[in-house]
Amino acid sequence: MNDRKTNLKKAVLPILVVVISAMIILLIVNNKPSNERGRPQASAKILVEGKKIVSQDFQVSIASFGVVKPRTQSVLVSQVSGQVSYISDSFRDGGFFEKGELLVKIDERDYQAEVDIAKAALLNAEQSLLEEQARSKQALADWQRLGDGSEANDLVLRKPQLAAQQANVLSAKAKLDKAKLSLERTKIIAPYAGRILSKKVDVGQVVNGNTQLADIYATDYVEVRLPINNRDLAYIDLPEHNRFGQSNAVDTEVLFISNLIGQQKWRGKLVRTESAIDNNSQQLYVVAQILSPFDSTKNAIKIGQYVNATIKGKTINNALLIPNEAIYQGTYVYVLQKGNLLKRVNIDYDWQNESITLVQNGLKLGDTLITTPLGQVSSGTPVTLIGDDKGHNKGERKRDRSKKERDAENGENT
Repeated sequence: MNDRKTNLKKAVLPILVVVISAMIILLIVNNKPSNERGRPQASAKILVEGKKIVSQDFQVSIASFGVVKPRTQSVLVSQVSGQVSYISDSFRDGGFFEKGELLVKIDERDYQAEVDIAKAALLNAEQSLLEEQARSKQALADWQRLGDGSEANDLVLRKPQLAAQQANVLSAKAKLDKAKLSLERTKIIAPYAGRILSKKVDVGQVVNGNTQLADIYATDYVEVRLPINNRDLAYIDLPEHNRFGQSNAVDTEVLFISNLIGQQKWRGKLVRTESAIDNNSQQLYVVAQILSPFDSTKNAIKIGQYVNATIKGKTINNALLIPNEAIYQGTYVYVLQKGNLLKRVNIDYDWQNESITLVQNGLKLGDTLITTPLGQVSSGTPVTLIGDDKGHNKGERKRDRSKKERDAENGENT
């Protein structure tokens, strides 16, 4: 009996498994899942900005800096001794004076007396010369009247005595000229139109020869010594002179700006190029002039004032200019190629300032330069150009259509 039950179980069990499997399959077929497995999402594209590369004429501006120095700076020195008896109203720190103006006067009475003494000595010497000339003439007449007809020698004619008296007259004249010169030097006259940098004496002070009276400088123009970066030398017209004094006659303009007292501006020009490279900076220096820097009270310049300079350089025709922020590691940029893919391009350039770069090789007209900072991105990366309405709307329409299709399929399944 047990054997019969066991055999019955063995025969029914496979049939039961088949029936249950068939029911499961039928259930799955009649109850499809309501949602399909989603398509893999495409990776998000990078949004970038770009600009077309165009050529243009570009005026190069060279940036530099320097310190204002006077064209001529001198030390007024007393050449005679005495007490200061007069100073001009202009003789003060910061005072302006004109050429030929009397600045300082030293007591002249002693020197006037020396002139009078020299005049008297000259008169005595001239009187002695006249007497000796008369004696010489009388000696010649006596020899002609009493002599034996031979030629008289110099001693007979008193020629040595006459020459000595002539020398005395010359010496007296020289002493008078020297006394007059000393008298003239009691008046300190301005050698040029200028300004007092620092006054060192005042009325009543006794000075000696070689005593410094004041530091002065000329005010017709001032100069600024400007270093030129080596990469900028090819883009500037340098004023040069040869040993015969001939010049290449360039007139390079310079704009000077200082923020010492508000914003001050002056215009000038390059006047000369120094003859040697500076040992410390290994750069070439040029010298610029600021003409009539003291004519305006608003923009009064100060000696020793630090100024920034912008030098007008050469004009580059058909220049390709790009912003510095579009350059990576100073060697390459990204451009947009077909299919909105990035392309890394190496560039060469000869000139660059703080904001723009003049490209020589690597880019061509019509290229779309990527100006959005990207960091390290591989060539071939897909991007979306901001402002590219055609590509942007096309992508939106494609996404909208896919969404509608999925919604329709879901509705049918439901």
